Amino acid sequence: MEIRRVQLTGGSSYVITLPKEWIKSANIKKNDPVGIFMQSDGSLLITQKMNRDPEQRMKEFKVDDKTKQIFFLRKLIGAYIAGYTSIKITSDRRITHSIRKTVRDFTQRTIGQEVVEETEKSVTIKDIFNPAELPFNRSIKRMHIIVKGMYEDAMIAVQKNNKILAEDVISRDNDVDRLHWLTARQYNTLLKNISFAEKMGVTIELASVYFLISRIIERIADHVIIIANNIIDTGDNIVEKSILEKLKNAGILSLEILNKSIGSFFKRNIKEANENIDAVIKLRSQCEEINNLTLNLDGAIAISLGYISESTRRIGEYAEDISEHVINYLIDEDKNSDKQSQTKPPLLK
Repeated sequence: MEIRRVQLTGGSSYVITLPKEWIKSANIKKNDPVGIFMQSDGSLLITQKMNRDPEQRMKEFKVDDKTKQIFFLRKLIGAYIAGYTSIKITSDRRITHSIRKTVRDFTQRTIGQEVVEETEKSVTIKDIFNPAELPFNRSIKRMHIIVKGMYEDAMIAVQKNNKILAEDVISRDNDVDRLHWLTARQYNTLLKNISFAEKMGVTIELASVYFLISRIIERIADHVIIIANNIIDTGDNIVEKSILEKLKNAGILSLEILNKSIGSFFKRNIKEANENIDAVIKLRSQCEEINNLTLNLDGAIAISLGYISESTRRIGEYAEDISEHVINYLIDEDKNSDKQSQTKPPLLK
């Protein structure tokens, strides 16, 4: 780290010289503009990158007859999350039907990805969505609403052994994934272009919390899917009413912990976040009781009910993680509040 002294010039302006090595490496000339951003910790960021829009970046993938669909889809999603604005797929021969199907699946499962050019040997996908149009807080709220509805229906399906409703719950998981991928994409874009944070109306610290919560909600959705799949796996087996009642109570408690965790984040309520963490102890006890009751059941039904109980517990524990992130963020925000001359952007708009 270089130490440079602040100089006073003209009686009212404070000046500091910039490192010559940085000026040369950035190819900055006399009278060239540079951007200065105040960080949440009071430090200043000096950059040439003053464009608040994401940088236009292209990723190219080479495919052939041996390209595996699932691996190729994962690479497309990886490029999307990494923030590439264009993706080009090329082949020495005619692109196979399976690859084109994977491309269609990718564009349907992501937000803003469209095929803009297609030939026998190439396909170009372009991002037509402005990532600043959907703020982090709206994505998190939407994800929470979707998962809440999925979980409520999954609990109904458990009580009524409703396979059709369970399948409908499974079908909604894509909606959660696409919002999580968008949040991850926005976060990665922000890390590469700090000025984009200003356009999104967040600090890096707050964006990190949004990303962590988005990832947790996506994992909660995965456990709701496990519950739905195991409802289907129970077949026509009849579950004792006493076990169903305990599953219902545990489900209500874990959903309550989830709702309050999200609520404590948007309301900045550290006390409520702490109470949620304490409530998980009761949930663990309820799920352990359910597991003990299933020990006397036939193998198949016992396994399915065990998975349902386990996922109910994990949903509550993931919600506990959200509450912990809320506490950590609010404590740190309070610590830094005296040092900041600017107000942090609100969580709730």
